Amino acid sequence: MRLIYALILTCLAALPARAEVDIQSVTSPGGITAWLVEEHSIPFVALEIRFRGGASLDAPGKRGAVNLMTGLLEEGAGEMDARAFSRETEALATSFGFDVSDDALSISARFLTENREASIALLRAALMEPRFDADAIERVRGQVIANIRSNQKDPNKIASQTFDKIAFGDHPYGSSLNGTLQSVAALTRDDLLEAHRNVLARDRIYVGAVGDITPEELGQLLDDLLGDLPAEGAPMPPRAEVDIPPGTTLVDFATPQSVALFGQPGIAQDDPDWFAATVLNRVLGGGGFESRLMTEVREKRGLTYGVYSYLAPRDLAETYLGSVSSANDRIAEAIEVIRAEWAKAAEEGITQEELEAAKTYITGAYPLKFDGNAPIANILVGMQMLDLPIDYIATRNDKVEAVTLEDVKRVASELLEPENLHFVVVGQPEGLDATPAPQE
Repeated sequence: MRLIYALILTCLAALPARAEVDIQSVTSPGGITAWLVEEHSIPFVALEIRFRGGASLDAPGKRGAVNLMTGLLEEGAGEMDARAFSRETEALATSFGFDVSDDALSISARFLTENREASIALLRAALMEPRFDADAIERVRGQVIANIRSNQKDPNKIASQTFDKIAFGDHPYGSSLNGTLQSVAALTRDDLLEAHRNVLARDRIYVGAVGDITPEELGQLLDDLLGDLPAEGAPMPPRAEVDIPPGTTLVDFATPQSVALFGQPGIAQDDPDWFAATVLNRVLGGGGFESRLMTEVREKRGLTYGVYSYLAPRDLAETYLGSVSSANDRIAEAIEVIRAEWAKAAEEGITQEELEAAKTYITGAYPLKFDGNAPIANILVGMQMLDLPIDYIATRNDKVEAVTLEDVKRVASELLEPENLHFVVVGQPEGLDATPAPQE
């Protein structure tokens, strides 16, 4: 069985990249909707399920509960303890993945056609009958606490968490989904059951399926797997008020090299200017060695090994972020150069040559995302959560090609805020005028 599964994975990895996929919308007899791409050449199915809300649905004072609960979904279900559940998964040559972000709890399932019924029954048990055994809770709790402690010593994590606290305040986005040492230590089994009820509900399900399954078979599978979940979960949190003041925040950390995370308010993916902003970011800081930031900060001045920027849209807030690291005696200069490039792009936009190069890369890279059943299933779910039309894949590159130089110049002047760009610097920088980090 393992050999068969390995051969299938090899075949999937070898599938040609493609962006022309035939997507069907399937509604189960019980009313659950999914998007399906049938692919019967290999007896294998990839299933992606997301529950909107994720760790943002932690109950007040219970930060980290959804994360801990998610980590326990494969630690025993029904009559199977953690070890028995793992053995059964392996015997079926099935793969389950459980992950959580602040916006969604994600479930990935991969299974052979011949084991589809048994695999779905096993996954159903994990979702409907998690055991939350005391020994499993303590084992996973220990892993989470170890992760929190590790993050407290990681300059990049410190910068990210400090920036989030500044930008989002008391909103769930403003704190780590892991929780704190104190909040995680205090979580009880009842808290985990509450987290399970808050998140796993039918009113927030998104499903993508790719592989050897028909619409009729998928409809029945959806009802068997998800039909008995509660109709509604906890209310979604409100949108975050993004409040990023200008300036620089310093977190003292003993290290020869400072890490800086910088950012400002961003742009939503459903904004008509999203693709112009995507082109702009490719040129400014998202293009690797071809970006302006890399050219000016690394190539010309040797201030860093790497600097980059990226658009960061989330369900409840949008930011535009970037990161750089440099020696303590050079980070101030790196920040000065980044601010200057931000201002230059805001004032002048980009060149025609940069526009064409960015569009060529963005459109050319898109088909490479469709390199197997699992990535396609993941894309289908993401499209649904963004409320994109079912034909989006076929029209997406046309939207990129339609971006003009004037579009990018206008968006650059409206989006980029060099005077309000905020830097969080973790290290012991020299010659940097900064304010201390906010205290918890």
